[in-house]
Amino acid sequence: MEYYSIISILVVLAALFGFINARFFKLPTTIGLMIITILFTLVLVVIGQFNDTLLTHERELISNIDFETVLLDVMLSFLLFAGALHTNFEELKVQRAPVIVFATVGVLISTALVGVSMYYILQWIGLNVQFIYCLLFGALISPTDPIAVLGILKKAKAPKRLETKIVGESLFNDGVGVVVFLTIFAIASAPGETVEIMDIVELFGREVLGGIVLGLILGYGTFKMLKAIDNYEVEVIITIATVMGGTLIAHKFHLSAPLAMVTAGLFIGNDIVRSAAMSEKTETYVDRFWELVDVLLNTILFVLIGMEMLILTFEMSSILAGLIAVPLVLFCRYASLWLPIKFFAKRLDFVPKTNLIMTWGGLRGGISIALALSLTNDMHRELFLVITYIIVIFSIIGQGLTVEPVVRRFTKSL
Repeated sequence: MEYYSIISILVVLAALFGFINARFFKLPTTIGLMIITILFTLVLVVIGQFNDTLLTHERELISNIDFETVLLDVMLSFLLFAGALHTNFEELKVQRAPVIVFATVGVLISTALVGVSMYYILQWIGLNVQFIYCLLFGALISPTDPIAVLGILKKAKAPKRLETKIVGESLFNDGVGVVVFLTIFAIASAPGETVEIMDIVELFGREVLGGIVLGLILGYGTFKMLKAIDNYEVEVIITIATVMGGTLIAHKFHLSAPLAMVTAGLFIGNDIVRSAAMSEKTETYVDRFWELVDVLLNTILFVLIGMEMLILTFEMSSILAGLIAVPLVLFCRYASLWLPIKFFAKRLDFVPKTNLIMTWGGLRGGISIALALSLTNDMHRELFLVITYIIVIFSIIGQGLTVEPVVRRFTKSL
């Protein structure tokens, strides 16, 4: 199927499902689109028992989309840049220490806890999976998804200092999580071979630090170009070029594109840079453009996630493992945040029950599915795909629908 046809079908479905959600369901976009897409897919499965024409076409459509490449190499950079561009930089600067620790130490602790726990649980239910592959699963499921988190938190009207922690962590832990995943993936792909600690440190350092440095360079270069002219059409194009060109450079030199885009977005979105480089008209057009990109890619992404269920192989053992993994992953996230929150609670003004709210508000999304799709068959790809899908569905629908009342209950006195 041609790329234009695939894109056209996805955009049409996203528009149709978005209309249905806005007209009838009135749910947050990410949740509504996923529910409608899943219902649509289930209807096709039922119809397929009598006439499988539509079902065959949908399966063909999904099988022709390289979800991993589309999300990690294309969509993620645009989504993270858009999210960072509209993040309150001044508030993030105040909360920078806990955000950095949550996004690094928190991800590493969560990866280890999930990996160890899943290893013993899978053994208990009769699935013999090596520990390194369980650790790989821990790495792909630990990052939270800023794409899913942003809109829901804004609707919940969470206190700014809490929203900044959750969103800031989600923006940065994607990049860190992908690097951790790639590092463990490299080890798992070379069984029996000696992997030097310094090689791991070098890979991690190059990806993380290199991505941040590249983001600062891109942000500064974009700022100087925006400052030198006053033409909103060209300035919008410059921001697009920053994302697309920056992503190509990051991939070329094996740097973290997600971290580069988050850093560049925060740099350009900073109020000081905005006031110095953009006129009021330019700022309005830049913001509106990236809001539209954010919404469009979000709708397509969650339609894709909902449709992915057609290519999964559901077995009772993998479904059981997924159902057990849901509370397990939540507990590991709570545990991974406990020590950092205790450490910073005396220095910064944390809202009550921050750990509980951050645990429940840390939604999983397309990034975890994309990483699971990149596993090889030897790494139990089908098993971990089903487990990941069950966690993501519960996270987006179950947690997503209840984040707002949870936030309001514990912050109503603020």
